[in-house]
Amino acid sequence: MRIRVLGCSGGIYQGAATTSFLIDDDILIDAGSGAAELTLEQMRAVRHIFLTHAHLDHIVSIPLLADSVFGHLVGNPIIVHAQQETLDVLQAHIFNSQIWPDFTALPDRSRAVLRLEAMPPGSRTEIHGRSIEMIAVNHVVPGVGYRVESTGRSFAFSGDTTSSENLWAALNSHDDLDLLFIESAYANRDIGLARSACHYCPQLLSEDLARLKHRPQVGITHLHPGEEAAIMNECREALPGWDLRQLKSGDVFVLERKDNNE
Repeated sequence: MRIRVLGCSGGIYQGAATTSFLIDDDILIDAGSGAAELTLEQMRAVRHIFLTHAHLDHIVSIPLLADSVFGHLVGNPIIVHAQQETLDVLQAHIFNSQIWPDFTALPDRSRAVLRLEAMPPGSRTEIHGRSIEMIAVNHVVPGVGYRVESTGRSFAFSGDTTSSENLWAALNSHDDLDLLFIESAYANRDIGLARSACHYCPQLLSEDLARLKHRPQVGITHLHPGEEAAIMNECREALPGWDLRQLKSGDVFVLERKDNNE
């Protein structure tokens, strides 16, 4: 399994883009502004988009991507997987023929280029040997994270969240976890804002990571622009002994097939 970081910032500026991860060449987890890093050929290869929630920084590329490769998708739609609440927001506020054309009905219902499929938290979807599990998390709008397993290796992404017992219980229910992408949007001085906005800061993240029985490599994502160095310094101080790294656009992680003897 190959995970490419297209975008992972809490905002935009030159060299930074919002959340989107490409799994192999056909699955996106979130479609923030980072998805614009894909070439047209790479966009045509995307068959599934799994959304964590409906905030703009996680969905902004979906309507533009659908328009950019429209002809390729007629009769061969991209499937957008998300909670029903998230799909309802997309339909009502993006694909409403006012903000953007309704690509769930174009060129017609039978050949629409996007298909919205509701996925309840706790469920799993199998796509060509990869198991994608949706995990409910704690955010200001209905939000989820995902755990992806393939060839004995596993990767998880928290989505946008703050302290969330369910996330850790779900991850601990499995025997292992190789790689975790988790947010820390704010520095500790903004812990009040982190709590009210339902995001992590290093202090809250360290308290929750103590619940995880696994010791994966941890990529920190969704850092607020201009605060990256301060947040990462606080994460390292709060989480000694953890294999931490600041995620950056262009990072690639490869989880090789697990040997049966491992």
